[in-house]
Amino acid sequence: MNAAPDILCIGSVLWDIIGRAPTHMAAGADVPGRITRLPGGVAMNLAATFARFGLTAAVLSAVGRDGEGDELVAACARRGIDTRHLYRSDDLPTDRYMAVEGANGLIAAVADAHSLEAAGAKILRPLEDGRLGSADAPWAGLIALDGNLTQELLADVAGSAAFRAADLRVAPASPGKAERLLPLLPRARVTLYVNLEEAGLICQRRFAGAAEAAAGLVARGAARVLVTDGGRPCAEATHQRLLESCPPPVLVTRVTGAGDTFMAAHIVAERAGKDPAAALEAALAAAADYVSGGAGG
Repeated sequence: MNAAPDILCIGSVLWDIIGRAPTHMAAGADVPGRITRLPGGVAMNLAATFARFGLTAAVLSAVGRDGEGDELVAACARRGIDTRHLYRSDDLPTDRYMAVEGANGLIAAVADAHSLEAAGAKILRPLEDGRLGSADAPWAGLIALDGNLTQELLADVAGSAAFRAADLRVAPASPGKAERLLPLLPRARVTLYVNLEEAGLICQRRFAGAAEAAAGLVARGAARVLVTDGGRPCAEATHQRLLESCPPPVLVTRVTGAGDTFMAAHIVAERAGKDPAAALEAALAAAADYVSGGAGG
């Protein structure tokens, strides 16, 4: 795997530990279910989806040189993900994410991405030292970036010469990290992928639906946004247009990773030349297939 990748995925690459129960759950519930461990993190989920669509994706992240890290890198490689540019730390453990899901969706989650945060700008060295780009010859392709990076590092990215030519696609990673993306909001070559809650946190107001939220983000200065709202209508907005589309109704069997699948499928559809409306439809179809148990499950 020596050729340049089709896309770079920057952010979290970690182990997902997911507990799923087939019943509705509330806080404090103790029910039978299944617990799985699988490679995860926003950057990894995006890269794996790109690989399923036939694209070569490289991940820029931090993974420990512990046993869990070696196992994780091997699992990524089996999925066709380019791991050559990972920052492998001798003194930082491999990150983890833990979630509990019921029939009523995500109940709670804890993301331990402290090693990624501690590694900081070290994960971006390949974009600066000539391996993937430099300040004089920046990477000019697609980059998918997630909000698991620190607020300081995201602010640096917003002003970095190494990113000035990139088609930058950005997701918050979780509602609690949505406001970290504010420095990236006014950049002309940024597309923001958020859910309704994240849009409200960024704009510090409540929105009735995705279309209102998308328009609100554009009014706040965003060049282009896509806003999802679970099984309700989704919207895409720029200063020139506002599109809205409904996801197909499906039986939901999982939710962790659905937003990443939506984002990756949308990028793939656009890269294949689909117009904005068709790309939105393709992304919603892929996300629906994922939550119903398909798409690489």
